Amino acid sequence: MLEIKNLVVSIEDKQIINGLNLKVAKGEVAAIMGPNGSGKSTLSYVIAGNEDYEVLDGEILLNGENILEMEASERAAAGVFLAFQYPLEIPGVGTMTFLKAAMNAQRKTRGEPELSTPDFIKQVNAAAEKLEISKEMMKRALNVGFSGGEKKRMEILQMALLQPSFCILDETDSGLDIDALRIVSEGVNALRSLDRSFLIITHYQRLLNHIVPDTVHVMSNGRIVKTGGKELALELEANGYADYRSAELA
Repeated sequence: MLEIKNLVVSIEDKQIINGLNLKVAKGEVAAIMGPNGSGKSTLSYVIAGNEDYEVLDGEILLNGENILEMEASERAAAGVFLAFQYPLEIPGVGTMTFLKAAMNAQRKTRGEPELSTPDFIKQVNAAAEKLEISKEMMKRALNVGFSGGEKKRMEILQMALLQPSFCILDETDSGLDIDALRIVSEGVNALRSLDRSFLIITHYQRLLNHIVPDTVHVMSNGRIVKTGGKELALELEANGYADYRSAELA
């Protein structure tokens, strides 16, 4: 599904990712954990196509195709989805208008006809109900006046409607209370399939209690420094990242 080879990335002349290698198989849920400043969010932005970052070397292959040569919109159409740590508020853009435009843009790229209004509303209502998103929320401008949990549920709603093949969750648990964490996690778990992969970026084990990963990677100083099973997250929760910081300095 996704393979990253020797990725080197900088921003404003500061190198953030230093020869990173990573593989995520089709259907796999991979988690990346690591200390602040290790490059986790940078990695998510680079995969999604944020132009603020300069790729100095390496490849990012999605199903064998180097997506570094694609615009962000082309990557989205190819199946890449990024759920932000801090979703943006967009005043003046209605939530329903945004969702319909996003869905139809991807359908157009795939050569499919636009959704009819009744079909669109039916799909949105069904997905919103599962995520406990009220009709009142759907009438607002996108994310405007939403709580942190509501914004994260809206991100998962977008993911459910767009049906991407490679989903990146950048610290989706940030700012969520227990109930919101449960709702968001159930929404993610409902989308797990043999044809869809996830890259979950988090500091904390608590998210991985709800979305159980197949693989856990430790990131430090812009590289993956250790890979293991779900038990690695428990080790990190108990012992912290000091050993991995020391290993990078050695």
